[in-house]
Amino acid sequence: MTSPSHLSNEAFDRQHLWHPYTSMSHPLPSYEVSSAKGATITLKSGEQLIDGMSSWWAVIHGYRNPRLDKVAHQQIDTVSHVMFGGLTHEPAIKLGRQLVDMLPAPLEKVFIADSGSVSVEVAIKMTLQYWLAQSRPEKSKLLTIKGGYHGDTFKAMSVCDPENGMHSFFNKAIATQIFADAPELTPDDEWDETSGQQLTLWFEQFHKELAAVILEPIVQGAGGMRFYHPNYLKLIRALCDKYDVLLIADEIATGFGRTGKLFACEHAEVTPDIICLGKALTGGYMTLAATVTTAKVAETIGQGPAGGALMHGPTFMGNPLACAVASESLAIISDGNWQQQVSIIEKYLKDKLLPLNELSSVRDARVFGAIGVLEMEQRIDVAEAQRLFIKHGVWIRPFGRLLYIMPPYIISEQELSTLCSAMADYAKSV
Repeated sequence: MTSPSHLSNEAFDRQHLWHPYTSMSHPLPSYEVSSAKGATITLKSGEQLIDGMSSWWAVIHGYRNPRLDKVAHQQIDTVSHVMFGGLTHEPAIKLGRQLVDMLPAPLEKVFIADSGSVSVEVAIKMTLQYWLAQSRPEKSKLLTIKGGYHGDTFKAMSVCDPENGMHSFFNKAIATQIFADAPELTPDDEWDETSGQQLTLWFEQFHKELAAVILEPIVQGAGGMRFYHPNYLKLIRALCDKYDVLLIADEIATGFGRTGKLFACEHAEVTPDIICLGKALTGGYMTLAATVTTAKVAETIGQGPAGGALMHGPTFMGNPLACAVASESLAIISDGNWQQQVSIIEKYLKDKLLPLNELSSVRDARVFGAIGVLEMEQRIDVAEAQRLFIKHGVWIRPFGRLLYIMPPYIISEQELSTLCSAMADYAKSV
C-alpha cells in the first residue's frame, strides 16, 4: 500500500477517512472544499456551488457571517474551552438567558450538550430519572411515531423508525420501544377526529409503563421529510396530560425558524416538557446542543437517587467558544429578519416545486416553511445526482427517494432560482 504521506488529498480521503453513511470499500465521491461564504461553497477544483442544504440544516445565517466570525475571534482570545464541572462562564450564562427568554414557559432549566444526538440522550435520561425519583421505575418505555429520526447514538436509535430507518442493523442491541403509525394527514388536510384513534388506544394500553413520548413536531426530518397536521401534536399533548406521560419535542432540525415559526411546536400551540435543540443553534459554526426542561422535571429529579444529580456530563459541555457563537446566532434570530426570509423562501419554493407534481417521476412535491421536497418514484443514485447538481452549480445531497433543500435563510432569489431549476431538471431527466 502506498504510504499515506505520498497520497493526494483525494486518494487519502478515499482510503482513510470515513464519511457519514458511506462504505469504506465503495465510498461515495467527496468533493474538497476550499472556502465558503454566504450561500456559496467553493470547491478546490474551482466550482462555486449554491448550498441547498445549509450544511445539514445548520448554517441558517450563511457562511462567514461577519457577526459570528467576529464573536468567534473575540472568544478565542479569551478562552476557547474550560470544563463545566465546577466552573461556569459568561458565554454559557448569556446563552442560557437567551434560551429561557425565547422558549415558552415553563421551559427554563438548560442542559448545554455537545450534539443533537446527545441532547436526545439527555432528554431520555431526564425522563427516566424523573420517574425513578417518584419510585415508579416501571415507567421506562418511550412511545414515538413511525417515520421519525432522532440521532445515531443507541437510545436515540431506539426511537428512530424501526423498519425504514438507518439503524436496522442494530435492532438486536437496541431497546424495544412503542411505535404508533405515522400521521397521515398533512397540515393542508382537513382534520379528521378519527385520525388519532390508534394513538389513543396505545396510551390506554401502555400508559403505566410510558415514561415519555418523543417526536419531531410537525416535520419529520431525516426519517422521510414528512409534514403532519398540527392537531395530531395537540392530541398527543392532551393524552400526555391525561395519562401522566412526559412529552419530548425534538426540535433539533425545526428549531429557530425553519418551519416559519420560531419553534415548530408553535404551529400546534403546545409546550413540551422537554425540548431538544441543536443544528442551527450556533448558525452551523460548531457543534452544540441544548436540552431544556421545566422546573417541575428538574426539581423532581433533584429529589431522586444519585443525590438528585442528572447523570450526564460531556467533556465539552458548555464549551465557551460554541456558547459565544450560539449566543450571537440567537441575537441574529432575535432581530426578526428570519421571519420575512423564511416566508419569501416558502413562497418561492411553492411556486417552483409544487407544479412538479405533474411529472410522472415525482411521487409528491411538498413545501413547508423553508423546506422543499421532491419525493421521487424511484430511489436516487446519489453519486450520479450530485455530479449533475455540481454541473448546475448547486450543492444538493439527496437520500433514498428524497430530493430536498433547506437553504440558508440569507439566500438570494437568484440563488434559490438556480437550486429549484436544478431540482426540476433532475426530476425531468429521470
